[in-house]
Amino acid sequence: MFTRTALVAATAGVLTAGAIVAATTTVSASAAQPVPPTYEATLLKSYPAFDANQGVAVDDGSFYAVDNTSITKHSRATGKALLQIAGSSGGPLIHLDSGEVVRGRIYAAHSNYDTYPAASSVEIFDARTLKHVGSHSFGIDRGSLTWLTRHDGAWWAGFANYDIEVDGRPYGETDNTKIVKMDDDFQVQESYTIPEQILDRLKPMSNSGASWGPDGRLWLSGHDDAEVYVMELPRAGSELRWVATVDVPGIEGQGIAWDLTTRKPTLWAIQRSTKTVKQYAVDYRSITPQEHTDWEIRGPGQVG
Repeated sequence: MFTRTALVAATAGVLTAGAIVAATTTVSASAAQPVPPTYEATLLKSYPAFDANQGVAVDDGSFYAVDNTSITKHSRATGKALLQIAGSSGGPLIHLDSGEVVRGRIYAAHSNYDTYPAASSVEIFDARTLKHVGSHSFGIDRGSLTWLTRHDGAWWAGFANYDIEVDGRPYGETDNTKIVKMDDDFQVQESYTIPEQILDRLKPMSNSGASWGPDGRLWLSGHDDAEVYVMELPRAGSELRWVATVDVPGIEGQGIAWDLTTRKPTLWAIQRSTKTVKQYAVDYRSITPQEHTDWEIRGPGQVG
């Protein structure tokens, strides 16, 4: 086993500039391929946010802290809470998990977690007023919808399943977690799986958040850990390709969001134990996929 050491030490606290640095690359003798390298993100700013329990969404002027049955809009300039939509006790909002702002609307992943059987929906809110303006129900489907993101003319979503037990049985089993690509009407076009190595890190919980980054890759987060996983679509098969892991100091899993509205995109996440929304600098250009060969063409005398 060999390890490549960090190039730059992590910087904590509120900064005016930041980067992501290569941390380690480890090769396991028992693994068929090298474990992807690990990098580290740098904290830029922290905002107190009492609804920072499930995830965060962001646009050019505001960020939106997401809790189970409420979303609070904050000013990016001051951090001040501006508006909140709060679900009524016993109402239809049960477990909002994350959100993404698309063309002035917040598309929030919603489920009945942890009630059996799992049911899910997309709940839609006007980003200016926070009024609820739409809903799409998946009903009892592929698991619990934990995130929804827009990329390349399509919707992408994560349906999480869990090893935790509900009513004496696993809540879907973590290995059954799925990533799906959907059309504008939320009809599934393709479905992908997450590598077993990542799922083993997430167990007994599952994939809680995701966002397409400025590098054209899908960044996944878990339920508890201070790291995200950088993924690419496979050239063949159903399993996403794991390109890198990024340590994000100070977060505890949950929903994440890339802000692509500025010249320098930043990654947003939450620390639920302190009710804090955090903004990070990420030098995503430094992430270089490892060379790998998926197949070869053999000529006469080489077959077999």
